[in-house]
Amino acid sequence: MRGFKIAVAGKGGVGKTLIAGSLARLLSRDGYKVLAIDADPAMNLHRQLGIDSGRVEVVKPILEDSKLIDERTNIGSGFLLLTPRVDDIIERYGVKGMDDVILVRLGTIRYGGSGCMCPANALLRALLSYILLSRDEAVVVDLEAGLEPLGRGTVEAVDLLLSVAEPTSQSIDTCRRIAKLALDLGLKKVSYIVNKVTEDVDIESIEYSLGSPIIAAIPFDRSVIEAERLGVPLLDYAPNSVAAEALKNLKDRVRDLIEGGVGYG
Repeated sequence: MRGFKIAVAGKGGVGKTLIAGSLARLLSRDGYKVLAIDADPAMNLHRQLGIDSGRVEVVKPILEDSKLIDERTNIGSGFLLLTPRVDDIIERYGVKGMDDVILVRLGTIRYGGSGCMCPANALLRALLSYILLSRDEAVVVDLEAGLEPLGRGTVEAVDLLLSVAEPTSQSIDTCRRIAKLALDLGLKKVSYIVNKVTEDVDIESIEYSLGSPIIAAIPFDRSVIEAERLGVPLLDYAPNSVAAEALKNLKDRVRDLIEGGVGYG
């Protein structure tokens, strides 16, 4: 099956990495080849894919491999190559996780005394363009709130942005700003998710604040906290928990939205 491209964004702590990693694994169980891209500077996506830190740290994050950047952008010659070769990077830097999901960590572009950022940015743009426009896998990207890795040249290839919030006014405001930024970049398909929902949360009020229906309300679940404490993915620690079941329903909803051409939230 030819895969679709999903980006998951939200402020740190809202649970977007749990959502991104779980979606990647659940899509793989449905028969998709899945590529998970960790574009968040915290780089914790491997935990939800069942990859221990020792194994993932053997492979450098792409943007922190100065040798690769220099080699591919030809910066040593004094002339920056703006379209570096990237078609072999996934195979070289990918790490296989649970359910055969392949993880690639982008890492962060280092500022300060690290010199000009142009070579790293050129490699990043070329790599994301290749992943989103040329690869056949289903791609799930775990983004930071600012959407920095995405530009106008690549965002159009994203089938759906999931903007994640907690049920607090500050988080809802951030969620709405993320969606506006995505739309300003040219992404037309944005949906909202509210995580850590308790019984007293007024979903209709949140939808009014967002100006749009949400596609998933994931319940607060102590199994998530316990799984994080133990360093185990929720899908393995408590596969039948209320949060895990909500994530499975979210996966079905995402597939309906993209494959069925249903209207977006």
